[in-house]
Amino acid sequence: MPSGRVEACDPFVTLGEGPVYAVEPGDYPVRVTVADVSPAQDGSHLREAYLSIVLADGEAASVEEAETVNGDDGGVGVDAGTVGFADHEAVSTAMPSDGVDWYEELFDSGEPDSWFELMDSTEHFRAGAANIVMPLAENGENVVLSHSGWGDGFYPVVLTRDADGSPLGLHIDLQVVGRSADHEDED
Repeated sequence: MPSGRVEACDPFVTLGEGPVYAVEPGDYPVRVTVADVSPAQDGSHLREAYLSIVLADGEAASVEEAETVNGDDGGVGVDAGTVGFADHEAVSTAMPSDGVDWYEELFDSGEPDSWFELMDSTEHFRAGAANIVMPLAENGENVVLSHSGWGDGFYPVVLTRDADGSPLGLHIDLQVVGRSADHEDED
């Protein structure tokens, strides 16, 4: 995140238009937390529960709604079953413009390097997640994406802090952990 402006978005629908959060500029690991939601807790039904940027190591003492840089309500609207993080400034410099149809040319081109193919590949990272370098990247500018837990909807973005108040992580909460056992019947 060289600009220190993290965008949370549905990368197939709102890349470049999602809410933006301030972090210290730098390189950060991104993690997908996967939860077992099967009744027997036997691993037979896994769902992505959080997409997280790890800002620092430490023990989380508090969780709060993350504030956007412009003070708007945060959270990610999802229409393509996917969430992602990107450096907001990099989207304008490392993604093609000038009439390029991102969906047809990049996301679902039918080629092995299309974003949909990489998302579902077990050889890229894991099925359901991807780390994709933007097409015009000069310094590795990327989009990290994951399936969005229960699919389309609106998901909050939260910030974890340690006991001293220092930020530890920025998380898209996919509303999987803490859901009632009856939720599966609703889907």
